Amino acid sequence: MRIPYETAAPLGKEFIDLGPEITAVILRTLVAGWQYACGFDDVNAQAGEVLMTERLRDGMRCKLKSNGHHWKNLLVILPGTESRSNSAVVIPDGRTDIPLFLIEVFLRTQEHDPHAIIECKRIIGIDRHLCREYVVEGIDRFRTGKYGRNHAVGFMAGYLLTGNGEEAAAGINAYLTRTKRESEHLESDNIYKDALTWSSKHPRSGPSSPIHMHHVFLNFLIQ
Repeated sequence: MRIPYETAAPLGKEFIDLGPEITAVILRTLVAGWQYACGFDDVNAQAGEVLMTERLRDGMRCKLKSNGHHWKNLLVILPGTESRSNSAVVIPDGRTDIPLFLIEVFLRTQEHDPHAIIECKRIIGIDRHLCREYVVEGIDRFRTGKYGRNHAVGFMAGYLLTGNGEEAAAGINAYLTRTKRESEHLESDNIYKDALTWSSKHPRSGPSSPIHMHHVFLNFLIQ
C-alpha cells in the first residue's frame, strides 16, 4: 500500500509534503494520545511541559498500537531527540519534542532523520508571554529551519492551561499582529473532524516555499 505523500522526489531536493490523509492521522493520534495522557493524576495545568509531553507521547504510542489501528505498522513515534538543522551543523542545535518517522518515506528515500515533528507548548490565550513563546520558541523554529528544514508541513500542540482553543488562537494571532505578521494568522480548518484544528503558513528565513503548520489545542479532560 502506498501512503499519500504529495512529494516523491528524494529528500534534500524537495520538501516532504504530507497529504491530507496522513496529516489527519497524525492529528487524530495526537488527540487520542492526549485523552489517554489525561487519565494520569500528574497531568494537570500545574504539570511541567516535559512531563505532559512524555505522557502525550506514551499515549500516542498506546493508541497507535491498539488492535486494528490501520497505521500501527506505518508510523513510528520517536522519543524527543537532539537534532541538527542541516548536514553542515555538526553539534546538535535543537531538541525536538515528538519526532515522527514514516516507514514509506524511509523505504523510498533512506532518510534517517524524522519525517514530521510535533512541537509542544503551554498556552493561555490572554497570556502575552505564553503567546509570544508559542510563536518564537515554536512556530519560528520551523520557519527558520531549526526544525523540519526539509519538511513542507509542521505540527504544534498547545497545552491549554486555562481557556479554550479559540481564545488561544486569538491570543497568538494578536501577537502576530503586534509584530506585523498578519499574513501568518492561524485560521480554523477542522482537517480532523473530531477536534478543532487550525492551520497557518509562514515564510521561511531563506528563499524557499513557506511552511504549512497545523495546530491543535489540548484541554485537560480529567482533573
